[in-house]
Amino acid sequence: MSEIKHRTVETNGIHMHIAESGTGPLVVLCHGFPESWYSWRHQLQALAEAGFHAIAPDMRGYGKTDRPEEPDRYTLLHFVGDVVGLLDALGTETAVIVGHDWGAPVAWYAALLRPDRFRGVIGLSVPFIPRQPVRPTSTMPQTEDAQFFQLYFQSPGIAEAELERDVRLSLRSFLYSASGEGRDEGARDGREVDMVPRKGGFLSRLTNPASLPHWLTEADVDFYVSEFARTGFRGGLNWYRNMDRNWELLAPLSGVQVTVPALYIAGDRDLVLAFRGIDQVIANLSKFVPQLRGTLLFPGCGHWTQQERAQEVNQALIEFVQRL
Repeated sequence: MSEIKHRTVETNGIHMHIAESGTGPLVVLCHGFPESWYSWRHQLQALAEAGFHAIAPDMRGYGKTDRPEEPDRYTLLHFVGDVVGLLDALGTETAVIVGHDWGAPVAWYAALLRPDRFRGVIGLSVPFIPRQPVRPTSTMPQTEDAQFFQLYFQSPGIAEAELERDVRLSLRSFLYSASGEGRDEGARDGREVDMVPRKGGFLSRLTNPASLPHWLTEADVDFYVSEFARTGFRGGLNWYRNMDRNWELLAPLSGVQVTVPALYIAGDRDLVLAFRGIDQVIANLSKFVPQLRGTLLFPGCGHWTQQERAQEVNQALIEFVQRL
């Protein structure tokens, strides 16, 4: 097994912790919420053994990377700047960039803004979503009784207080409930994990399972718990608090295509696929990503794509990068 090493680099005005393995052409792996470099543990070693230099940073706001207090320091332009600066810090001209969940928009926009630095892009869970004519929060679903979870995350302090009350309960419940297994159980019980009851909270619709699915061990949960018990959730939640700001900042790029070779991977049980309008985005993805090499949908797989289907994701990543 290839060894995973750790170090800290300076990029875009912050200190960024990275986990890395292997030597060869660079592949950068960007995680989402509420995760860490550890979410890519299976891919780091597989890519290294296939002859690549794989790097998974703790993204801005997470883990051992700096966590600025100000919410406005968490825009997509900051994140793209972080990964461009990471290449500079490593003395590397180009890389393939891979992103999951919130890391996916970082990857898509890094490829859109800097095709000279990112020669290929893979998005997991979240496809490239073209800029819409209205601000994102204005179209998010809400009723008298419930609101879309991304709206619930907007007000600083509220989601932090709920998630930090019992970090293990929060992470264990979230990891399970958004997985393929948890989504199946939720569908049977009529629970939608993406809507937050106004008289409950984010966790009220989630299940803390008696036992974990095969792809997740208690030791894995321990790792995430140790990180978030130390850092809290504010850094990760601040990403959501810039959705309208990102929309304003990216106005000049409306209609611009992602021109580098690309791949989209998701699980058919991923809650993102149930978001309003995402089916049309995926159906028309090649209009906005003309060099799209394929769309892979894994049956029975939920939101945590690279953890739930590690082998299949490894194979898809390696094949894609080898063909570039």
